[in-house]
Amino acid sequence: MSENIIETKGIKRAYDTPAGRFWALKGIDATVPAGCFCILKGRSGSGKTTYMNIISSLDDPTEGDVLFEGTNLKDLSQKERENLRRRKMGFVFQSVSLIPSLNAFQNVEFSLRMAGIKINRETDKRVEECLKIVGLGNRITHMSYEMSGGEQQRVAIARALAHRPSIIFADEPTAELDSAMAARVTEVFKDMTRKEGVTVLMTTHDTGLMGAADMIIELDNGNRVY
Repeated sequence: MSENIIETKGIKRAYDTPAGRFWALKGIDATVPAGCFCILKGRSGSGKTTYMNIISSLDDPTEGDVLFEGTNLKDLSQKERENLRRRKMGFVFQSVSLIPSLNAFQNVEFSLRMAGIKINRETDKRVEECLKIVGLGNRITHMSYEMSGGEQQRVAIARALAHRPSIIFADEPTAELDSAMAARVTEVFKDMTRKEGVTVLMTTHDTGLMGAADMIIELDNGNRVY
């Protein structure tokens, strides 16, 4: 893991409010090695989601630079950023947002279609492989209403993994799960870095999950805690 997939330099983010300018991020420097499981730690309001949105090119910093695999995101057009997210990034959110009319297999396959990948026998194998990686090889044909919240979240993880991204951004994916299932989902992320070589960056304020991380970036009030 010698190469850095993400490098941020002096990231600041300000919002103009009726009370004046509010700085959500106050100058974050960090590097994330390729192939690691990184937890972005912090209490609610610490700046975790703002920082993740910036490094995943969903938002722009007020100041600073984000390098993704050595490319400065500010040098890319909006179209190039969209293509980067579609090809190189996967996303898992607190709300799983599965399509209720599709089963687990079809939900994961749909993500490949959205990435512009032609569906064939090889992609069918990839969908099954991803569902097995997250421990749902026996739930392939199940609908979302037939699965627990933790199982639905694991389908969402398989969906994010299917197109072989370089990095998966997971924003509070365990927030609505009990402690046992949260630990299970976290272990799935860790296993993925080993089996697939994918980098995972997950936000959480759950201190019980920190032991699974290869590295931790902690934010507090918009600052990085060292």
